[in-house]
Amino acid sequence: MNLNKFNKSVTLNQTLSKHTWFNVGGNAEILFVPEDIKDLFNLFKSKPREYEVYPIGAGSNILVSDKGIKGITLITKKLNQISIDNFGVITAQAGAVDADVARFARDQERTGLEFLVGIPGTIGGGIKMNSGAFGAEFKDILIDVKAINNLGEIKTFSNKELQMGYRKIGLSKEWVFYEARFKSSKGSKDKITIKMRKIIHFRKEAQPTAVKTGGSTFKNPINKKAWKLIDEAGCRGLQNGDAMISEKHCNFIINLKKSTSQEIEELAQMVQDKVFEKSGIRLDWEIQRVGIK
Repeated sequence: MNLNKFNKSVTLNQTLSKHTWFNVGGNAEILFVPEDIKDLFNLFKSKPREYEVYPIGAGSNILVSDKGIKGITLITKKLNQISIDNFGVITAQAGAVDADVARFARDQERTGLEFLVGIPGTIGGGIKMNSGAFGAEFKDILIDVKAINNLGEIKTFSNKELQMGYRKIGLSKEWVFYEARFKSSKGSKDKITIKMRKIIHFRKEAQPTAVKTGGSTFKNPINKKAWKLIDEAGCRGLQNGDAMISEKHCNFIINLKKSTSQEIEELAQMVQDKVFEKSGIRLDWEIQRVGIK
């Protein structure tokens, strides 16, 4: 694969630990940070078909293997443009931070996107997981999303076509999102600001912040709260090496100092087993685990 044309965007054998919120993970065989959409298209059109592309967004809600990621790891932080048309439709590139999109909507006096201020990560990752918080999900606001696949084919998928469910979508992993459109309604900037401040305050009070964590570890089972099941199983503060279940919110795993991906995964397995022994419920991962096993 000729990487000379991407010399500004590509690095080889780059450690991924500094690109993930957990601060863990091995090396990316090829790390690609496109300058713009054109740069992204050029990569897909010129790369050999056998090279798969793995987007990791802002590095939240993801656990990268200690052995790293083979192929091309994509970081979309420079694809962060946000705009609005005359009908109140907001367009955001995949690398735009969720909270930045919420603030952009507020500044345009558009309501409906306030919940994004409480979701860590980027637009691309939020759509891929149908992320949600505070009573709303991406499927509630998404109109459509543009994507490119391993063959360099480009397609626009409607909200309905994505088959968005609880923390998942029905689209194959071969498609990489690069731009999405969202609906919004006219609102009061003051009311929108108050709502966003409440969300930020609640998140700071209820969840660990300013620590090395990937976000919510497990999905909520039907009619249950994962954190409560974890707490009832006696796992609050449970440790494995430098990985620990947060004492503030049991559905968060924290890297105390120099934890490894393996330690975090082992701790999660311990929690799954203890919760199953206590309640008969097997918790499913919400955090995406990627890389070489």
